[in-house]
Amino acid sequence: MSNLTIQENLKKYSDIEHCPVRNVLSHFSGKWSILILCILSENESTRFNAINKSIPDISSKVLSDTLKTLEADGLITRRLYAEIPPRVEYSLTDLGRSLMPIFGELIGWALAHFDNFRH
Repeated sequence: MSNLTIQENLKKYSDIEHCPVRNVLSHFSGKWSILILCILSENESTRFNAINKSIPDISSKVLSDTLKTLEADGLITRRLYAEIPPRVEYSLTDLGRSLMPIFGELIGWALAHFDNFRH
């Protein structure tokens, strides 16, 4: 491959504002987003406390912030029930569900190569 071809291939990543890879992947760069989406994919809908118990090393604030971001991105929905005490449930949107086969591939790869990354 020539240097010119390599430079042209790399140029598409340098346009910060218009790079789809950079902009889309930045929404999943934290360690919690994908894990939360995986939890929600295994259930029709899931309450905040159930998600929090499933991830014991996440703080309530970080979980809340991550859920808000995923909702703003259109990947999950938040449903508030007018009950006392209030009940809130989260579920995947169609857009969120469309990601799960892709994450399934990543999870399969992670399971196959987990020992390579254990410290």
